[in-house]
Amino acid sequence: MHPEPTLPHSRVTAVVAAIPARYDSRRLPGKVLSEIAGRPMIEHVYRRTLAADGLEAAVVLTDDERVAQAVLGFGGTVETTPRDCPSGTDRIAHAAREWAAKAVVNVQGDEPLIDPAAISRVAHHLVEHPDDPMVTLAAPASEGEAGDPDVVKVVVDRRGYALYFSRAAIPFRRGQSAARPRKHIGIYGYQRSALLELARLAPTPLELAESLEQLRALENGIPIRVLEVPSAWPGVDTMDDLEAVRRLLDARPGTRLDERA
Repeated sequence: MHPEPTLPHSRVTAVVAAIPARYDSRRLPGKVLSEIAGRPMIEHVYRRTLAADGLEAAVVLTDDERVAQAVLGFGGTVETTPRDCPSGTDRIAHAAREWAAKAVVNVQGDEPLIDPAAISRVAHHLVEHPDDPMVTLAAPASEGEAGDPDVVKVVVDRRGYALYFSRAAIPFRRGQSAARPRKHIGIYGYQRSALLELARLAPTPLELAESLEQLRALENGIPIRVLEVPSAWPGVDTMDDLEAVRRLLDARPGTRLDERA
């Protein structure tokens, strides 16, 4: 049995960070428990999330007892969610139905170098702009990234809302243009009502074509505000990614946030 989570289930709070963390991974099984600088990956993500401003709580959501025990082992908060949740969004929505939070930030469990300031920016935006149902981040994309299908790009309108996300090079530049490619950064903020609405919707044609869940929101008329940040941080999808992050943290021990509780 796990101890009762410390999340505010009964009283209304502002923003909770949810970290979905499955054990199974198609390209790197068990990656959230991979050791990096002496700690499991999920602990790095959790500690960096706690270092962000604007959050009242953070919780890891998992369907695997090994992940749950690892989180409890470093003093984190964890909730168990059903194994059949088809996506991280569904996992968060399942838990958030019991929360009294007004808004939720979705922090990916495989980003041990995530910038706490980026989490803070999303959390503060949700509070300051309650009419924005969803918010995410983007950074300038390099020429190489613009054509890489593993790097998701986003184009926005003049108000800063997403027009489209794609694995293709968007905008396609046929000539000189001030339009520049933006790389999408996979952190999302939701007003709780928008999160629950999104989870109720069926997958959509563009979502299935691009394998990008955020397109479900756009296809159903749910606007996504895109905030610009200077640069992205490396995530972990493959063993090569994992080794690169290990080398980076070994070379820069100050990035570990070891002293944060």
